[in-house]
Amino acid sequence: MGEASKIRNISERGTYLLAYGAMLKTGRALVLFLGYVPDDGAQHRTVTEIVAACLGEKFNKVTSHFERMRRKRNDLTYEAGILLSGSEAEEALSDAKKLISEISNHIKTKDPQLRFDFEVES
Repeated sequence: MGEASKIRNISERGTYLLAYGAMLKTGRALVLFLGYVPDDGAQHRTVTEIVAACLGEKFNKVTSHFERMRRKRNDLTYEAGILLSGSEAEEALSDAKKLISEISNHIKTKDPQLRFDFEVES
């Protein structure tokens, strides 16, 4: 998340993609922690769905945004001329921090012996 924070005033697209990537990697960690391995052709979607199911209604706003970000990231990656606003990048960064923090807390609650060597910057 440090890189995304550092470039947010330089590149909205870069900030957005880095924030999404951090959410996806953290979501994959949760999926693997739960004992699942997404092996289909829709791994990103599988991760967003499992994260939403695991975190529940309390995080519905953030997990719904994660799913929208997945679709937007796909467009940004494979389509030409897709626009992205500064507010979208800022919201992506903010929600990524929330999601990463909640997944980290969720895993620590389920297995308190696990320790992470990273911190989510505020």
